[in-house]
Amino acid sequence: QAQLVESGGGLVQAGGSLRLSCAASGRTLRTYAVGWFRQAPGKERDFVAVITWAGGSTYYADSVKGRFTISRDNAKNTVYLQMNSLKPEDTAVYYCAATRATVWPPRPYDYDYWGQGTQVTVSS
Repeated sequence: QAQLVESGGGLVQAGGSLRLSCAASGRTLRTYAVGWFRQAPGKERDFVAVITWAGGSTYYADSVKGRFTISRDNAKNTVYLQMNSLKPEDTAVYYCAATRATVWPPRPYDYDYWGQGTQVTVSS
């Protein structure tokens, strides 16, 4: 089992930056991929980015490519999402999730372990 806790959300002006953290405990994530998702009010949950724990391979949604960077710190068992050039449409609850699926990139329904989410609000 993997337990995930997100933090780092908040209120930021358009064009600003935030860094989200996803701290993992329990089972080692060596064989997992860890992804970030977001859900805006009244909308479906959308994929944002994913990283493999072992190799650090990454994949991004087109909407965030070039603005967001996903990374991990093996010593801290933590995955980060650095968000730059934020836009109002980035406003959402952000979730991290883990999967052992071997397909690449993993599909949303491949993720088995989810955090509680952290709110990101971007004002104009």
